[in-house]
Amino acid sequence: MTVGGGSSSLKVQHEVSPLDGLRARLAGQATVDYARGYVGDTTSFYNGVKMDVDLTESRSADELIAEAVAKAKEADVVVFVGGLNKADFQDCEGHDRKDYHLPYGQDRLIEALAEANPRLVVVNISGNAVAMPWADRVPAIVQAWFLGSEAGTALAAVLCGDVSPSGHLPFTWFRELSDVPAHQHGEAAFPGVWREGGKVIDEEYKEGIFVGYRSAASPLFAFGHGLSYTTFELSDLRADKKQTTDGNISFTVNVKNIGERAGAEVVQLYIHDVKASVARPDMELKAFQKVNLQPGESRDVTLTIDRRALSFWDIETNDWKAEPGQFEARVGTASDNISQRIKFTLK
Repeated sequence: MTVGGGSSSLKVQHEVSPLDGLRARLAGQATVDYARGYVGDTTSFYNGVKMDVDLTESRSADELIAEAVAKAKEADVVVFVGGLNKADFQDCEGHDRKDYHLPYGQDRLIEALAEANPRLVVVNISGNAVAMPWADRVPAIVQAWFLGSEAGTALAAVLCGDVSPSGHLPFTWFRELSDVPAHQHGEAAFPGVWREGGKVIDEEYKEGIFVGYRSAASPLFAFGHGLSYTTFELSDLRADKKQTTDGNISFTVNVKNIGERAGAEVVQLYIHDVKASVARPDMELKAFQKVNLQPGESRDVTLTIDRRALSFWDIETNDWKAEPGQFEARVGTASDNISQRIKFTLK
């Protein structure tokens, strides 16, 4: 059954496709039932393109949810497809979003579906993060972004397990808007203060460099997070030297696919400055590499940095500056999943 109004895997309960066990029937024998669930944008018009379809709906939100829940109770698997669109105040240019939560009452619908059927897959279509107050009650979440004209084909391949998802988040996915650093410093920081006359707005970047994974907030999904239908193990981190004078140093780590499916992992290298004369984040991403591995296959991955990766912007000299001292290289598969560490010295 599918529900919706409108990749990378953020959450999977097991190392299998959310539809594992149903692939044979989905290949030609399954019955796919659909319920609208909620009413989104009904204009049928975007960016000069007019669709020849009537999206208006006479039924109430309660009636739509009741229909979706009734069908969900009888379904083997429920796939919810929703998220944002390109309407004003959503994923559009020229207007900020008014709410961090999903529009059109989608949170209420997802919570009702989760209660009706525990085998629920949420496919979120958006270009940025949204609140997911139901995340702990949903066994599988797929972030689909905006995939274009072949979105259906791509999603079907991932959901049915024909393709293992391997994307990783390029930003920190906060639980609530109040967790975002810019929203913790009052109106002067965001949304800003309008000057007299209402033509110019002033915003002060009070959070400085402590944004995203560099902040202290506990996210829903960390920067760099991404799951697949297999599992990887990192081991044996080593450096080609223990100290460097020019900042050039290479780190090698072994990556092994310890699951039963072929897949890809993104190895991420973060650098921690043990002692600095200025405030610096606990660690900063400096290199990453994607590796494709068959079940049981292992491979060494080497990541190389230079002096710039150890530097910060010095406001006194108006230039990049790397201070001699001890650093730590941290390697993992997300900013909150660091499994390998090694120290080195910049002379």
